[in-house]
Amino acid sequence: MGDLRTAFRDHLAQTSPFPIALDITGAEGCYLHTRDGKRYLDLVAGLAVNNVGHRHPQVVAAIREQADRYLHVIPYGEFIQEPQVRFAEKLAGVLPSSLDCTYFVNSGTEANEAALKLAKRITGRTRLVACHGSYHGSTHGSLSITGNEAKKYRNRPLLPDVHFLRFNTMAELDRIDADTAAVVVEPIQGDAGVRVPDAAWMRALRERCTATGAMLVFDEVQTGFGRTGTLFAFERFGVTPDILVLGKALGGGMAMGAFVGPRTHMRLLTHDPVLGHITTFGGHPLACAAGLAALDALLAERLVENAARMGTLFKQLLVHPAIHEVRGEGLMLAVDLGDADRVQRVVMHGLERGVLGFWFLSCPTAFRIAPPLVISEPQVREACAAILAALDQA
Repeated sequence: MGDLRTAFRDHLAQTSPFPIALDITGAEGCYLHTRDGKRYLDLVAGLAVNNVGHRHPQVVAAIREQADRYLHVIPYGEFIQEPQVRFAEKLAGVLPSSLDCTYFVNSGTEANEAALKLAKRITGRTRLVACHGSYHGSTHGSLSITGNEAKKYRNRPLLPDVHFLRFNTMAELDRIDADTAAVVVEPIQGDAGVRVPDAAWMRALRERCTATGAMLVFDEVQTGFGRTGTLFAFERFGVTPDILVLGKALGGGMAMGAFVGPRTHMRLLTHDPVLGHITTFGGHPLACAAGLAALDALLAERLVENAARMGTLFKQLLVHPAIHEVRGEGLMLAVDLGDADRVQRVVMHGLERGVLGFWFLSCPTAFRIAPPLVISEPQVREACAAILAALDQA
């Protein structure tokens, strides 16, 4: 076995020229631990994955218990597997009554791909509508509806007949018409730098989709499971999608995605053709057991309410001449400095002080704050003190 850092560079495909390359040996709650003995307060949560914290005891116990029973036994859909059934049943219990049927997949981007297929099947149409500034994943269909050209141009041609609207702009909604199969929207845009739409626009969007017969698809991969201070972000706007896309925190730290819709619509995937969508590892029993345990913990420990409170505290404490704006809801926040270079320096100076922050792909002038929802008031104060000191240094 060679040097770990050398092997990391030589034998793992890299995603950027300059990875942070923390050598992680452990994680617990809101903290990451590295091989050199340092501890980092995590304000990223695996990019909105570890909502109940790293290695929540209830999640770890559920994984161990399921691992003692069985792992993968058959591709999704053929056998009755209790972790899948119980998790789907639990999701139906916390979602609006129309969203009563879940199809588990492996990631948020796969869930978006499947949602596009389902919308085309329901409507018999092909036209897709998304928003400028959106991010829906890196596979071809998801990338096609992502509103970031810098991420797309090397991968063309992508899906045809995709059209983009300006997010939160009333005048654009008339472009949704009777040829539209699906309108895919993040209820709060994440990668664009945490952009929160007006409730009136969200209601008008819902009305326009209903009037034209277009399927309204909400991508809650980042916003779901308490991240924004409500269990799902769409709740704060008083609208319900036709199809809901989930990922990230869904699996409690395990790789998982899902798309959810009415049972009558989801059954369209069972015929003409049979296996209208299929996945080998979707709904893996370990991931389902972990996800169910995480959702139980999220609700029992009132972490949704904690996200709302701690988000307010972050906004109160992050006051500095260099901060132009702190945007967002709950613990899905963007700290905008108006200067991309300064953002880079602040994140790195924060790291030196033991606080892990991160950037946005499509909003380089801001850095994200999205810690585990178990974060406490003392930890928020610790984080803000480090950020303010990093701002002074930068």
